Amino acid sequence: MNGFKRNLGATKILSRTTAFAVVCVIVSTASTLISSGEQVTTQSRPIAITRDSDDVFIPPATPLVACDPYFSVWSFADELTDDTTRHWTGTPQGITCLIRIDDQTYRIMGNSPEDLPALTQTDLKILPTRTVCEFNGAGVSVNLTFLTAALPHNLDILSRPVTYLVWNVNATDSKEHRVSIYFENEATLAVNQPTQKVNWSKMELEGLSVTRIGSQNQPILAKKGDDLRIDWGYIYSAAATTDTTFHNIGAQDALRADFIKHNQLPSETDARRPRAANDDTPAAAFVFDLGDVDNKQVERKLILAYDDLYSIQYFERNLRPYWRRNGADAEDLITKAFNDFTQLRRQCAEFDQNLMHDLTRAGGIDYANLCALAYRQCLAANKLVADANGQPMLFSKECFSNGCIGTVDVIYPMSPMVLFLSPTLTKAMLAPVLNYARSERWTFPFAPHDLGTYPLANGQAYGGGEHSAENQMPVEESANMLLMISALAEAEGNTDFAAEYWPTLLKWAEFLEEKGYDPENQLCTDDFAGHLAHNVNLSAKAINALGAFSRLCTGLGKHDLARKYNRLAAGFSKKWAKEADDGDHFRLAFDKSGTWSQKYNLVWDQILGLNLFTDDIRNKEMAFYKKVQNRYGLPLDNRSKYTKLDWVLWTATLTEKREDFKALLDPVMLFLRETSDRVPMTDWYWTHNAKRVGFQARPVVGGVFLKMLYNKNLWKEWAGRDNIKASNWAPVPKPPKIITIIPYARDQGVTWKYTTTRPAEDWYSIGFNDSGWQTGKAGFGTPATPGATIGTRWDTSDIWIRRSFDPAQPIPEDLKLYIHHDEDAQVFINGTPVAEFTGFTTDYMFHPLNDEIVAELKPSGNIIAIHCKQTSGGQYIDAGLVRVEYPEE
Repeated sequence: MNGFKRNLGATKILSRTTAFAVVCVIVSTASTLISSGEQVTTQSRPIAITRDSDDVFIPPATPLVACDPYFSVWSFADELTDDTTRHWTGTPQGITCLIRIDDQTYRIMGNSPEDLPALTQTDLKILPTRTVCEFNGAGVSVNLTFLTAALPHNLDILSRPVTYLVWNVNATDSKEHRVSIYFENEATLAVNQPTQKVNWSKMELEGLSVTRIGSQNQPILAKKGDDLRIDWGYIYSAAATTDTTFHNIGAQDALRADFIKHNQLPSETDARRPRAANDDTPAAAFVFDLGDVDNKQVERKLILAYDDLYSIQYFERNLRPYWRRNGADAEDLITKAFNDFTQLRRQCAEFDQNLMHDLTRAGGIDYANLCALAYRQCLAANKLVADANGQPMLFSKECFSNGCIGTVDVIYPMSPMVLFLSPTLTKAMLAPVLNYARSERWTFPFAPHDLGTYPLANGQAYGGGEHSAENQMPVEESANMLLMISALAEAEGNTDFAAEYWPTLLKWAEFLEEKGYDPENQLCTDDFAGHLAHNVNLSAKAINALGAFSRLCTGLGKHDLARKYNRLAAGFSKKWAKEADDGDHFRLAFDKSGTWSQKYNLVWDQILGLNLFTDDIRNKEMAFYKKVQNRYGLPLDNRSKYTKLDWVLWTATLTEKREDFKALLDPVMLFLRETSDRVPMTDWYWTHNAKRVGFQARPVVGGVFLKMLYNKNLWKEWAGRDNIKASNWAPVPKPPKIITIIPYARDQGVTWKYTTTRPAEDWYSIGFNDSGWQTGKAGFGTPATPGATIGTRWDTSDIWIRRSFDPAQPIPEDLKLYIHHDEDAQVFINGTPVAEFTGFTTDYMFHPLNDEIVAELKPSGNIIAIHCKQTSGGQYIDAGLVRVEYPEE
């Protein structure tokens, strides 16, 4: 990407005293910059910021709009003008800002128009709820703040998909300058692919000028998978009418040209709609004419919001975002956001200042900067919704991994941040898993791995799904759940939440009693490393989980059970210390001498006060780690040079010594400063060359907050600010009744025409001649594929299938596609594309059909056609059409 600046020079390390002073100045300055009505005098720097700047931390990517997995826009460059803004996946989602100073226009966000000069960016501050950018040039200083009010103690505010953009402008040369600001957001923010068609409109709303853009088809919750953007709901831009000189929606080039030449926007809204988001790029634009600006600061603000209507599907029920749970709509969202701005700005400044202060005291300025960067990334990889009882449920997305939703070994590394700041959010992420685990659907004696594939939480997708224990993580996930629930009890000072799910927790403890100490050949959270038997770090997790379960037993008055599990855990820990010992360190696996691994799972022994492992063990491990770590960090284990950023920060806390923590933290910060991979912070990278292995923008970076859990008083203080009394989560919904309209493989005698040789381009049309294709019984795939009903073996890379169907009359209005695909599939009905899927399912899933598709179905002679592509593992394709009846809850 053009414009990226790098320098691999030495990084300045601040002393503890200096670091604390610096962060106080940073927070104080950033707070002042957004204080309403206050004058700020700034001095221009002679050069732009770079990634080797001593006093500015420039991460691989900078959060701008970071609200949830779909509404998440970042800068992947040093300066906002070096590149277009992008969705966290890397797909361009343009937000552009221009500034006109004395008839000359400059860029301050976005890399186009390329013929316009960029105003020099001279500062960048990333705080937990804000990103503050400073620009200087032409006698003017501009501070642009992106504020996302991600306040953990107010879930109504936290769940709002809203980011404020605030411009503060003043002259720096004792002269007056005529200044106007141009803001623009592209229609690409409302579609998955730029070829999708969009519609738009303008409105006036209680003193606000508002634009709205959304996809034409509005396929609500119709896609699942990883590398996806939202294509339902609407992107809104809004500003006070009294501040807005012009606002309009039209072709991007026309909007910009009118501003650059005439300091205005076209008078007419573009009427050529709907059209594709990349067809003359529709965009919403605002112009703020600030008039003559002197040294007194002038402020303007705008909100960018996304109303997704429905956010998550939880066992076939569509759930509203939490902020919508009492019937609020987009108009309420926008007006309340504007009315609350002054109060929220003050609260965010106070939250940022207090949190940065405590983070700096705990681990230094670098640690505070790391946690500030992790904060919004972590929350933006989650979505907060309301269940059937109006209770909060927090669903994580396994970003740039496999796209799973509610993955237990993702929320486990993420948990320290929410445990520290919000017991309610902790419950909100655990309750969906616990309710699933105790439902009739989950039949295994261990905890599930996930709830499905984002945003469809309809049952486990990983491994054998709900059908088999193959490729599951039984010890990993069971221990994870027990540890998180015990840590929650520590944060709250009671075991009320654990009591609600006691039979399930007891079952997991009994499983770990039998299987936890010496794990069989299985995966752990670091599943990219493959199966491993006798995993020493996994064993330590199980031992700590049993000790943690003992504490839960005590809290619930189950003293005999508490003594049993405490003795069991203590016995296992002594055995562990002997059998894992390998001289100057402890092994990767009990049966593999000469191996080693990070023992990050030991952290809970100190945090929960279990007293199972001795200081000698931790000190010996730490001394070894400092000998074997590389320039950019401590490898995960001896098998490879890659590491996991979250686990390094856990391992760094083991001895609770400041110098040990710093010794492991410094290489991580060096990685973030010097890596050439410009993506939202990865947690999986090479320690010898600072290259990313995989993953980006994942919620697991919330794990860097783990150090804060060692300070019990501080933990109690922050967690105690949570006064939300959430309870009575709704159970997993009862399964719906499926009424077959067009049969699928589980019905008798269903056949398709098929070919494994690429057909002509019109293969999916009604008039296509498929007489040369073979005829096969549904479904198509290989026998070992989970949930598959094999009628015809298919083991090549691609298959194309077609069949005619005559729907029952009258045709139901709520007709749904019922499909099981492994892996990517494209579906056409009567020659029209109706769905496209990536990844795989382990069972059949519903997919709503557009009303227009249903209305165009004929009494007879309709054609459904599917192309499925296999990449690895099992493979299967089958589909039918059904109607779904939901039972009353």
